[in-house]
Amino acid sequence: MAFHEIRFPSNLSFGSVGGPERRTEIVTLANGFEERNSPWAHSRRHYDAGVGLRSLDDVERLLAFFEARGGELHAFRWKDWADYRSAPASEAITYEDQSIGTGDGLRRDFQLAKTYRSGENSYQRPILKPVAGTVRVGVQGSYQAESVDWAVDLATGVVTFDTPPAPGAPITAGFEFDVPVRFATDRIEVSVRSFQAGDMPQVPVVEVRL
Repeated sequence: MAFHEIRFPSNLSFGSVGGPERRTEIVTLANGFEERNSPWAHSRRHYDAGVGLRSLDDVERLLAFFEARGGELHAFRWKDWADYRSAPASEAITYEDQSIGTGDGLRRDFQLAKTYRSGENSYQRPILKPVAGTVRVGVQGSYQAESVDWAVDLATGVVTFDTPPAPGAPITAGFEFDVPVRFATDRIEVSVRSFQAGDMPQVPVVEVRL
């Protein structure tokens, strides 16, 4: 299998249904109390690519994309319209959106990440598939120029500085990103008659670990 650095047509993923999944193991004790544990450090996202189909031309594009990926064989990029930015939906992306590390005078590589906060708890999600031309980076509150001060690997989401940031310097970033996914089925069933009647095919897509 391989990862194809190509995005599923974003106009087809627009309107799709999906979101994150967590796995929690729950054991109920004899006294009625519970022990809860999660074997997953990170959530896994699921989507339905069939919801965004609006015409037979869209169906043809979906089938072509499916065949070129070999069904479930090869993974690809997916735009999650509900969560694809480092900044809130109502705000512009800036280089101060997300904290991605602290300099120590030696380290040059920093993984892009997005932090989700609620109350006193938070979850930091590694961002592995940033979108070209959208990444902004800052060090200690100052903007850093791409190709002059740093470069980003679009296949891994790792930012590499030409010179290691100074000890204690906060590293921040802003960006758009895709989700690495694959089709969760090796078969797509489409009926022209049912499609024209409004019956959309189900085309499940699932996030992959890289």
